[in-house]
Amino acid sequence: MSKRPSISFAKFAAVESGTAILLVAAEGKVAAEAESVVGPALLSRIIDVSEFKGKLAATLSTIAPAGTELERVILAGAGDPAKLNGDDWLKIGGAALSKIGTAKNVAVVLALPGAGITAENAAEFALGMLLRSYTFDKYKTKKDNGDGEKQEKFAAKITIHVADPQAAKKAFANAEAVAEGVILARDLVNEPANILGPVEFAERVEELKKLDVRVEILTEKDMKKLGMGSLLGVAQGSVRPARLAVMEWHGAKGKDKPIAFVGKGVTFDSGGISIKPAAGMDEMKGDMGGAAAVTGLIHALASRKAKVNVVGIIGIVENMINGDAQRPGDIVTSMSGQTIEVLNTDAEGRLVLADALYYCNERFNPKFMINLATLTGAIMVALGVYRAGLFSNDDVLAGQLFDAGQATGEKLWRMPLGDEYDKLIDTKNADMKNIGGRHGGAIIAAQFLQRFVGGTPWAHLDVAGTAMGSPATEYNQSWASGFGVRLLDRLVRDHFEG
Repeated sequence: MSKRPSISFAKFAAVESGTAILLVAAEGKVAAEAESVVGPALLSRIIDVSEFKGKLAATLSTIAPAGTELERVILAGAGDPAKLNGDDWLKIGGAALSKIGTAKNVAVVLALPGAGITAENAAEFALGMLLRSYTFDKYKTKKDNGDGEKQEKFAAKITIHVADPQAAKKAFANAEAVAEGVILARDLVNEPANILGPVEFAERVEELKKLDVRVEILTEKDMKKLGMGSLLGVAQGSVRPARLAVMEWHGAKGKDKPIAFVGKGVTFDSGGISIKPAAGMDEMKGDMGGAAAVTGLIHALASRKAKVNVVGIIGIVENMINGDAQRPGDIVTSMSGQTIEVLNTDAEGRLVLADALYYCNERFNPKFMINLATLTGAIMVALGVYRAGLFSNDDVLAGQLFDAGQATGEKLWRMPLGDEYDKLIDTKNADMKNIGGRHGGAIIAAQFLQRFVGGTPWAHLDVAGTAMGSPATEYNQSWASGFGVRLLDRLVRDHFEG
């Protein structure tokens, strides 16, 4: 796996060796602290000659000027300091890290002209660095530049110079816990399906016990006793048995009702008998991106000792084809007692979530439930790959989620629900069918899920376009993004911690 940089904080001081990273605001403006590194005249000349404008997340790497012991100077654009938000600081940090190469000692002068940089800003900058350092290369036997020379990128000791290092260090402790959760989610999604099946995924979840998370793994036998015919129907075509993982973090005093997160964990989705096209089917190893995000979120909350009671539940199956596989036209009985006519075995994620949501609601009676799933290609047709779909039966919860998305850059867009859509999954043969007509596929899937949540406040996040294969950013160059961990951590931190 990638080797992450070691990050620490210190008061502003002279930078006399190694690599220096300096922030440049719009129009090439810099702070006095940055000018002190190479001198105001020389720094101004570097900026002028290179025509570096300080555009947000732009970078410039130069050989250090004569007369200093520095190796290189890296300029990182910060744009207009008055307009910077948390996602911008992540971008700046990630962009800056991308230029350090094999540098071993890096000093960041985190200062901007006429702008106070808070401890939270410093932590976000450092978080951007950590997330950018991630690579998934555990299965590569030759790790070099292509010319035989081994390279350990980003294995640097980074010192970030700030006005209040103690406050920055404290803020970064929480950010680092979130980074670990994001990285866990990325690792899970990136793993090939021959390595990470339902049993192996459940074993990864059990590792959360080290963080004092209570973990319970339900086997096929357990789920059969509970009547989870909807979930088990998806799994019956695979030789790899299904699992349902329950994670509980008790961080609040008393017996407060928990908040709950539920994830779709299809470790590989062939489509079943309604088989998918061959092109791109390899990417269906990532059809457990929702479950990965829930696991990463619980890891983050437990790591930073969040003062909240949380339940995470993930249904983990493999959707394969053999003589026992579910057929189009089969009718299954869910844990809720509602019957489902399965007209398309590739609309399997909703069948998994139906039982997971109902189980969560019945057992834990949560304040609300949020489920995440790489559920439909239709949401990508509607929103592209820059926003996840948000469906909810509760306006307050929907608003809180939208705001958290705007703050973290893991953006959402609310989509409709309604009786006119719900009627499209009625069928004469059972209580409902698992697909509707040609149009509104993402909405149809959400309507299906809503039939299993009762009156509990609930939101469904369709992350098909954002959890895997989404566009690279300054702080993510991985196929798996870990989408949802930072979003939901922010939701919890802003609204539900005691």
